[in-house]
Amino acid sequence: MAVCSSIEESLQGMKDGMMIMVGGFGLVGIPEKLILGVRDLGVKDLTIISNNCGVDDWGLGLLLQNRQIKKMISSYVGENKEFERQYLSGELEVELVPQGTLAERIRAGGAGIPAFYTPAGVGTPLAEGREVRLFKGKEYLLETGLVADFSLIKAQKGDRLGNLIYNKTARNFNPMMAAAGKITIAEVEELVEIGDIDSDTVHTPSIYVQRMIQCTNYEKRVERRTVRA
Repeated sequence: MAVCSSIEESLQGMKDGMMIMVGGFGLVGIPEKLILGVRDLGVKDLTIISNNCGVDDWGLGLLLQNRQIKKMISSYVGENKEFERQYLSGELEVELVPQGTLAERIRAGGAGIPAFYTPAGVGTPLAEGREVRLFKGKEYLLETGLVADFSLIKAQKGDRLGNLIYNKTARNFNPMMAAAGKITIAEVEELVEIGDIDSDTVHTPSIYVQRMIQCTNYEKRVERRTVRA
């Protein structure tokens, strides 16, 4: 595992046309600095696997604005007007996946499971032209596991071996994506020495992490801020 000194170094080898997983849920737990690095790198025709596509001016929405995303594989896209515009105009290919199915496809890819059956999506347009099998009298839809060229994830703390701890709801898609990337890059807020993390508290073991970068000055935006009247 390599501790990188710059975002540019951490993204070395990323090229046009690659498949990239990006952790986070809404704007929670997204790898803010790595996304900015991908934008600045300028790679194009990317297939992005993420629960959603950020908002118009933050997160993955920045890559949309820059016309770097060719296809999105995601489950929720309702907070991004530019996403809607590009999809309706035919500029963006979209594969909508039920949220639980998306999580399981990523988990399966990381576990080396090529495919599995799920009842989610049966009888809907998602199942058209795809394999459906009967198990104990119930129909199940075949779904394939997902593996990415790069996984970009965000953790609260990491040690120099690559063991990671996530902060609260940042422990959403990040752990499973860490396991499903051929190259996993962990963006961490706190970098500690080997032995400073109790092994019983590790969320992602170092075996899944190839590169790490410590970052600061996070914005941590909120999609919709709701306060009491």
